[in-house]
Order: sequence, then C-alpha cells, then structure tokens
Amino acid sequence: MGGIDILLLIAYSISFICALLLMAALFLYFRKRFRARVVSLFMLAAFFFLGAYTVKMAVAFWIRFSSVSGDSAVYAALKSQGWAIAQTGTTLGLLILTVLMYTRRQDLFMIFPAVREKEEES
Repeated sequence: MGGIDILLLIAYSISFICALLLMAALFLYFRKRFRARVVSLFMLAAFFFLGAYTVKMAVAFWIRFSSVSGDSAVYAALKSQGWAIAQTGTTLGLLILTVLMYTRRQDLFMIFPAVREKEEES
C-alpha cells in the first residue's frame, strides 16, 4: 500500500464519517420538523445530496480497496453501476441545491396538513 493509497484511505474515511454524522444530525432535524409538520425544501435537498454522497463514498471504498480479477466481471459491473447511480444522485442533489440557491428559494417550506385522530372525526 503506497502513500497515495493511505492518503485516499484517510480522506475517504473522514468524508464518509462526516457524511454519516451530518446524515444523523439531519435525521434528528427532520424528525422534529415532521412533528411540527413544516419542512425546509432546502434542507430536504441537502439531505438527499448527503445521502447520495454517503453512498458514493461507500462505493469509492469498495472500488478503491478491493481487487477485481478476470473472474469478477459481475462485481466490476456492480461497482460501475453503483458509482454511476451514486454520482447521478449526487449531481441531482447539487443541481437542486444550486437552483434553490440561485432562485433565492432557500426559505421555501413544505407544510403538511394536521393528521386528524379518529376521535376528532366522530
């Protein structure tokens, strides 16, 4: 394992751990916001982006630190497809965030109607 491999392992690890920590923090944010029935679309787009980025980092680990031999054509295809899906999700998340930012729509919120309980309906 060379110096580049070690550097990449450290960078991928830090990126993956930070993305997981951010996803956990956003999950807690969304849990509170869904209870209040109001969610920021910008934060929802950020959550989507981070989810795709986390998958992308997991696939990057898989690609970088696994060996593919001639017998593993299926694994090579899965890695390629996994990377393509993760990259597409990341790009879509960045596109949504960029559109929201440059149209000055960072403050858009989605409001969910109150859920009526059976007692209120009777």
